[in-house]
Amino acid sequence: MIMIRGCRAKIRAALALLLAAVATPAWAQTYPSRPVQLAVGYAQGGTGDFVARLLAQKLTTALGQPVNVENRPGASGTAAAQSVARAAPDGYTLLVGQPGEVSINPLLVKDLGYDPARDLQPVALAVTSPLALVVQSTAPYSTLGEMTAASLSSPRGLAFASPGPGTPGHVAVELLRARTKSRLNHVPLEGGGPALDALLTGQVDMYFAVLPTALPDVSAGKLKILTVSSAKRSLAVPNVPTVAEQTTIRGFDLTNWVGVFAPRGTPADVVARLNREVNQVLAQPDVVEQLVRHGAEATPMSVDQFAEFLRGEASKYEGLLRDEFCAKFLYGGCTGFVALP
Repeated sequence: MIMIRGCRAKIRAALALLLAAVATPAWAQTYPSRPVQLAVGYAQGGTGDFVARLLAQKLTTALGQPVNVENRPGASGTAAAQSVARAAPDGYTLLVGQPGEVSINPLLVKDLGYDPARDLQPVALAVTSPLALVVQSTAPYSTLGEMTAASLSSPRGLAFASPGPGTPGHVAVELLRARTKSRLNHVPLEGGGPALDALLTGQVDMYFAVLPTALPDVSAGKLKILTVSSAKRSLAVPNVPTVAEQTTIRGFDLTNWVGVFAPRGTPADVVARLNREVNQVLAQPDVVEQLVRHGAEATPMSVDQFAEFLRGEASKYEGLLRDEFCAKFLYGGCTGFVALP
């Protein structure tokens, strides 16, 4: 009798394992079996595009399938985010996202078409980097104080570019404008590359660029940096003072980040695989060297850590957008956007 019960127990265990194997989708076991697309919400030449192409090159080898980058500029990155949020949750369409489309615009834009917390699955944080307020090397000002004075003495003020409304570079300058009473005019573009080109060609006077985007032209002597947006000086440009060091603004700490997202509902084992592969890419010495050279820092995290990081970012930007500068300056008084209580 004991032997029969033991046999039955073994049979039940075997059947349970078999049923579990049958219940697991075959495509999840063999992922990926076809090319993977990385959607970037901005034009070529910006930090998100640079990171996406670096990841695509390395992940192609790691995953054994082509990983392709598709630039889908428009609406401050939200066009790409919306398309990924609506894609099949199978791990083959991913978003290389940044704060604008994930943490900022959802607080401002009515009928965005997606809810990052509901529709996007955090996969992996790739890099973080400070913003650098850059101007042409021939500009007659080299500090924030001198820039503020120049903006007030100019009948039309000074023009600043951004990769689009609601991006960190836009929020950073609006905060500076509100707190320093500078006379600055916003010129929104469709990515970091076009914004940088506008500065280099003299169409605008300044750009709060993600540091990796600006460094090559700073090194070439075409641009100079007035300040960085982080709480501490950047190791890439240690001689450049922070905003807090040059103004009475305390707690000014805005950094850009680039992360990978999947449509919500993507199988957990696919998300875990992608997280593991991205983190392994970020640990490769040549990748670390390339990122440091461009002023960015590899920032590997687990899926849960990245999700917690995103909750902190949403809270931070909600606090900033509740400040008086939003009502007075951002988007011309937030017209057409959600009025935060």
